[in-house]
Amino acid sequence: MNALSAIVAGLVATLVMSMVMALAPKMGFPKMDIVGMLSTMFSKKGIPVLGWMMHLMMGVIFALVYAFLWSKGIGAATWLYGLVFGAAHWLIVGVIMAMIPMLHVGIRSGSVKAPGLYMTGNGGGVKAFIGGLMGHMIFGLVVALVYALI
Repeated sequence: MNALSAIVAGLVATLVMSMVMALAPKMGFPKMDIVGMLSTMFSKKGIPVLGWMMHLMMGVIFALVYAFLWSKGIGAATWLYGLVFGAAHWLIVGVIMAMIPMLHVGIRSGSVKAPGLYMTGNGGGVKAFIGGLMGHMIFGLVVALVYALI
């Protein structure tokens, strides 16, 4: 496993995924502002720099997990496994989204709406689920391609 390659791949993939999320409403999907949600995790007002730091850090951690699994022979850094790992990633974190209110200051105070299971609580329903799945599959794809390239 090459940790530096995984870190770079995680940062690049997180930035690509962030661009896709920013464009989501223009493609008919609900707003997917994970950075905004993370920025209000510890403060009602929100700290955008903290939101970005947490988002990028999570991307790096997931890329390191992907690379570790690939190094153990579970899949490989290919476009197909990138898509599969991204889909599995979404199926796990989508459930965690429903648990966020327990730890989130902004949600507990009522200043931020709870995302709900697979982000369907934001009013997006199936489109939110599909958008999250697509975003995470793009993340996995970019991690795999960048990791393999480096």
